[in-house]
Parts: sequence; C-alpha cells; structure tokens
Amino acid sequence: MAKLKKAFFCQNCGHQASKWLGQCPSCKEWNTFVEEIIQKASDTSTPSRPSSKRAEKAIPIVDIEGQKEVRYQCPDKELNRVLGGGLVPGSLVLFGGEPGIGKSTLLLQMALQWTGIKVLYISGEESKHQIKMRAERIGIDNDQSLLLSETSMQNVMQQLPEINPDIVVIDSIQTMHSSLIESSAGSISQIRECAAEFMRFAKETNTPVFLIGHINKEGSIAGPKVLEHMVDVVLQFEGDRNYMYRILRSSKNRFGATNEIGIYEMQGKGLVQVENPSEILISDREEQLSGSCVAATLEGMRPMLIEVQALVSSAAYGTPQRSATGFDLRRLNMLLAVLEKRSGFRLAAKDVFLNIAGGIKVEDPAIDLAVIAAVLSSNEDVPLKPKYCFAAEVGLSGEIRAVQKIDQRIQEAEKLGFEKIFISKYNLKGLSSDHKRIELVPVGKIEEVYAHLFG
Repeated sequence: MAKLKKAFFCQNCGHQASKWLGQCPSCKEWNTFVEEIIQKASDTSTPSRPSSKRAEKAIPIVDIEGQKEVRYQCPDKELNRVLGGGLVPGSLVLFGGEPGIGKSTLLLQMALQWTGIKVLYISGEESKHQIKMRAERIGIDNDQSLLLSETSMQNVMQQLPEINPDIVVIDSIQTMHSSLIESSAGSISQIRECAAEFMRFAKETNTPVFLIGHINKEGSIAGPKVLEHMVDVVLQFEGDRNYMYRILRSSKNRFGATNEIGIYEMQGKGLVQVENPSEILISDREEQLSGSCVAATLEGMRPMLIEVQALVSSAAYGTPQRSATGFDLRRLNMLLAVLEKRSGFRLAAKDVFLNIAGGIKVEDPAIDLAVIAAVLSSNEDVPLKPKYCFAAEVGLSGEIRAVQKIDQRIQEAEKLGFEKIFISKYNLKGLSSDHKRIELVPVGKIEEVYAHLFG
C-alpha cells in the first residue's frame, strides 16, 4: 500500500510546495499555505479510469470544416451582449463577484425567465426554502426551472443524467465537495477537481454550465488561477453595494470580445436591465452648481454620459488632501500637476475632491478633459453650461489628445440633447459629418478650454 501523499497549497493562487512556507513565492502573500492530501493510501490499488476516446490524428488546419456555433439566446439582453451574442452549448462560464452584489439573484432570475429551456439550479449555500423566498420576491413562475440543494459532487453527477438539463447553474463552486479528495470544501484541490468534473460534463454532453465563484480580498476569483484558465468565459459582477447600479464585465471570452459590459439596477424585485444608462446617470444634475460637468465615456462598445463632480477648497491643514471616488487617484494627481506646471493654476495648496456620480468606476482616459473642466469650474466657482459635454485625453505637456470611437461619443451626447461637445482637434480627421444638432468644439491646449469656458 502506497503512503499517504500530502502537499502544501497557497489558498490565494494555488502554488504547490512540498513544505509550509511563510510567504508564497508566486503571489507574495503571507500565511496562505494549507496542507492538503493529494493522494490517499489506497489510491494506487484502484485502476485508472480508461479513456473512452480514441487517439486523435493530426490533420492540416485547412482541411477542417468550419462550423457556426448555434447559441442559446438568453432572456437577459445584457447577459447576451456580454457573452458575445448568446450562450454557446458546452461552454463553461465562471461568474465572480463580491458577497451580496447579486450573483445568485441574477442567475436565478435568468433560470426563471428562460421559457422552453430546462435549467437546473444547484445550490450548495442556501436551502430550497431560502431560494423559494427569493424566487417569490422576483415574482416569476417557471415549471422548467429545477432546484437541487446538494454539495456532494458524486450525488450531483449521479442525478445529472436522470434530469438531463439544458443548462446547469452551480452556486457556488467553492461549496462543492468530492469524496475522491481528502481536503475540505473550498480548498485548492477540491475546487480544481470539481471544476474539472463540470468541465468534462459540459464538453461531453454539450451542456452550458455556469459556475458562481467567490472572490478574495484583492477582488480576484478565489481558488487556483488554473480555474480561470479551464473555463471558457470569465464574468465579473461589479458595483458598490451602497449604490443601485451593477456592471457585468467579461475578462475572458473564447467565443466573443471582452470589451462589452452589461448594466443593471438593483430593485426590490431583482435586477433590472438598464438599456440607456446615460439618462439615469445624469438625470439628477443641478444646473447652477460649480464643479460639475458631463463626460462622454466608453464602457466596452457602449457609449455613456456620466457626471463628474469636483470640489476645490483651501486646505484647512498643512498638507492638502487629494481624494477620488470612481477615478484613479494617481491620474488625478497627474492632471493636477499638469494644471500647476503647464497652465499656471495654483492648486498645490488646495484640497481637491473628485467624484464620479452614481457609484460608477471609470478607467477611460477620455474623461480627463471633463475632470480638468470640473476642477477649474470649482476653483473659479463658476458653473458650466448644463448642455456642455467633454471627451478628450490630457497629456503631460497640457495638450488635448485624441480618443478612440469619437463618433459614438458624439452621437450619444447628440441623442440626449447636448449643445456642445469639447473634443481634441486631432479627432477631426476622419470624423463623420452627420452631427448637425450638436456643435463640435475642437481644442488643442488647456488654455483654449479655459478661454471657451470662462472667457
């Protein structure tokens, strides 16, 4: 009989070591190694499972006939967009997000809304009565939606052929437990083994599988990094629990682009799709307040108008404060340094606070000009015209740089009735001439923007 084999695994990244280490050499985290059993004493006595597939032969790529994937059209248009046009049969989708953000609600809502499709929802975290209460709150009845409350991997695999579902949802992969592995549920070995079983089931039966995954304190999906490599699609559900808006992003997609997003609004009856987020994000603006302006940003392929708010005041203490919500603080410091060095605005002794309204986090550099305009408006204490919009990047020398997909940004501002949009003069080349209801203001330096806004 073979000896019991053990190893130490990092619970953050999955790195394996033969002995306990204080710091993981891979992810540099401290005190994350846990001992796990990787082979039982009786494992060598059981024969390995024979392969049911014959060996494949190598053939030229040009001889392979291409096939167009037939996708399941989800009842959720936002989810369809993020998946790249629908759910591909046999795909394995990993769905991550913070606790309480709405992962289970969104997928349960999808299962209840899907008519004519048998969806099996497997819950390892909540009882059947808890999920029934949530389904009643959503207010949708569907006899094709089946519920299984189970954490044993073997029991789940025994029932799947009998149920024969069209789509499977696992909530969550960290709660699944296989008796073949001697470690506790949620460990690196368990997650890897259970995910491999679901991947094998998805590919052999051509059944799409959703895996809900927990995230760690850094915001990445908990468990081994190999989990994200195994699946076909990785979706991240983001948002501040203090706000009602949620954003669904794709960080990996083997069947589509990763630059699409879906936007939802959390309400009492579940998550509601937001088809026109611009109208919601700028609907509560006060017209006569300084330090507020509108930026035309791009989230994926979707243009959005967001409100940028800035507050500049004299520093009450020796060291001026710099604070940003929904915007990169380092980029804010860079823009303030550009205003100080290149344009002569004395902001070094003043507190500067920046906020992106609605709880949205923006990484698009095209809102640089809106940040500059909001800071200058608050510094001068002069409100900007409510029908002005901004879409340009600001460089270190104070130049206004061009941004991508400027036509879509202008169209969004034009659709919502804005009168002027400030863009880089370098964006005029190749720009469509169809924009007749909005005035384009091309600028090349911060001084030109200041002259237009404050005379």
